[in-house]
Amino acid sequence: MRVIVVCGAGASSTFVALRVRRLAAERGLDVDARAASEALLAEAIADADVLLVGAHLAERLDELRRIADEASVALAMLPDGAAHDDGATALDLALTTHAGAGS
Repeated sequence: MRVIVVCGAGASSTFVALRVRRLAAERGLDVDARAASEALLAEAIADADVLLVGAHLAERLDELRRIADEASVALAMLPDGAAHDDGATALDLALTTHAGAGS
């Protein structure tokens, strides 16, 4: 499963993606998590399965959903605080979102 984590500038998403990759490896899951800034999202989302959106981008959700829909990528909003845990919140959300999308 390929996951894109997006935030405004790409800084916090980098930490989330790193933690997701690390935790997925510990769980024996094949997950490729990458960070993207909002400005580069349209490029980064190609071939992704799930787009995780930072909670601070809630006001941009309609536009981000449009981009995800155009790329046929499932989207989920990360809850507040997800950027500060061990990656479990983001990984579990990505897995649930991917399963819910029927993939």
